[in-house]
Amino acid sequence: MMRLPAFRFEMPESVEDAAAILAEAPQSTRLVAGGTDLWPNMKRRHQGAETVVSLAKVRALFGVRETADGGLVIGAMTSLTDLVADPRLADRFPGLARAIASISSPVLRNMGTIGGNLCLDTRCTYYNQNEEWRRSIDYCMKEKGEVCWVAPNSPRCWAVSSTDSAPAFLALGASVTLVSAAGARTIPLEELYVDDGINYLAKRRDEILTEIHVPAPGARKTTYWKLRRRGSIDYPVLGVACSLELEADGKTVKDVAIWLGAVRSAPVRAAEAEDLLRGQVLGDALLDEAAKLARKPASPLDNTDYVHIWRAKMVERYVVGILRELSA
Repeated sequence: MMRLPAFRFEMPESVEDAAAILAEAPQSTRLVAGGTDLWPNMKRRHQGAETVVSLAKVRALFGVRETADGGLVIGAMTSLTDLVADPRLADRFPGLARAIASISSPVLRNMGTIGGNLCLDTRCTYYNQNEEWRRSIDYCMKEKGEVCWVAPNSPRCWAVSSTDSAPAFLALGASVTLVSAAGARTIPLEELYVDDGINYLAKRRDEILTEIHVPAPGARKTTYWKLRRRGSIDYPVLGVACSLELEADGKTVKDVAIWLGAVRSAPVRAAEAEDLLRGQVLGDALLDEAAKLARKPASPLDNTDYVHIWRAKMVERYVVGILRELSA
């Protein structure tokens, strides 16, 4: 049986109190939301903490409210199950609803939170083994070691961003609010992520992600496609999110956003493909060319399920598929 290490456990009832505790020793303190990622990581000794601050009693972080223009503000502690069941997501943001519904399994979605999924630890076939397995060779650079065992000559860690919700939120232009004892700031969600398997979040250790702001969809259509071995439970080995707005003729691309997940240590925007598509009439040749451009920023390595060369090729197939779905 894997057991948690010893730590001090705090359950404040307000964001202010949680931020104050976090400010005391941010480097040795961790936040826990639903616990579906942190508790297993601590049991396997991937992560440690002298103090763990639970947000389970901070009621201000739960729930969804509408903005005047039809957007949504989602509390970071809102469960994945509650979001899947919220008709406002299904009606206005079907791609986001699909992405959240694809996360793990029903039991874990009951516990998991949307803020936790956005801050999900990066994953790797070496790093995500138990401590005895990792110690038998040596630790990797993501935890105690100095070598990336997936790419031994690399100066950086290539652990993979495996959050399903982030690409979907990014395709919608979402932003997040971060709160610390020093104050609050709201940043585009894109700025939260860093393409580094170890330091994968730009959020400071003393900050709490409290809200996700999703702009009104307008005329945009959205979708999300996920590649994984099983139809449930598994993390993505590729996630593709897209929002598409067509001109009045129903054929010409007015605006488009394409985001890839699980191909690097942060979600990746297919900016060249987007630039190609804007102002163009969708057709088979254009879709194929856009798909090739979308593959360029993706650099999956052999550190998760399936052969990485095949996963890179599937980027093209998925991009063509989602664009056909949204333009149908």
